[in-house]
Amino acid sequence: MARVFITGSSDGLGLLAARLLIEQGHSVIAHARSEQRSEQTRTALPGADQVVIGDLSSIEQTRGLAGQVNALGGVDAVIYNAGVGPYERRRVETADGLSHVFEIDVLAPYILTALIARPRRMVYLTSGMHRGGDPALDDPQWEHRAWRGSQAYSDAKLFDLTLALAIARRWPDVRSNAVSPGWVPTKMGGAGAPDDLVQGVLTQAWLAVSDEPAALVSGGYFFHKQPQQPHPAARSPEVQDALTDYCARLSGIALPA
Repeated sequence: MARVFITGSSDGLGLLAARLLIEQGHSVIAHARSEQRSEQTRTALPGADQVVIGDLSSIEQTRGLAGQVNALGGVDAVIYNAGVGPYERRRVETADGLSHVFEIDVLAPYILTALIARPRRMVYLTSGMHRGGDPALDDPQWEHRAWRGSQAYSDAKLFDLTLALAIARRWPDVRSNAVSPGWVPTKMGGAGAPDDLVQGVLTQAWLAVSDEPAALVSGGYFFHKQPQQPHPAARSPEVQDALTDYCARLSGIALPA
């Protein structure tokens, strides 16, 4: 039995992955962004061991979230599921002065990766839209460009994938992989999304806990349990180091060696 922490497990893919892992006999630590959402999460996931609380649009609260997980004794795997979609019509700034999309989709997983006691496996949710992402860090907060929500999202998903592969390179004792669930019919994807929701959930859970040889890998990018070729920038050590260095400067938190 594995112990798995899943961010953004109040609804959508995170909730479904948590239910699947609980049904398989694993222990799940769920996550909600507020006290109110935590009650909804406990109702939706009565089998969860714990529900930890923290708003990922806040560096301080994300730090606190990592502390809550560590106080529970650590985990075997983390699924970084929480994210903001491509639909924000204007640039939203967080209390930290950052782009809402960047802070939740990129900086929060970086902080949690740096601060949670190192698990054996990490799974980062990305998207096929990462292929349209720009790996440059000239203006990742969209302070100087006209806002384009879909591009900000594509960039963020490329950064998520890059972070997953950076961890695989830096920490050989951790199996770190990225998953595109596809365009699936969730609240984010919409009811008309054409991809298979079940497969999108199965893949992230499989990478988190399975002992099948195909799941015992690191540095992969998967769609429906099949390895895919990512945007080539994500495999560049220079791009990876530039991203992690940038996140370290923003958060004041260095990625452990």
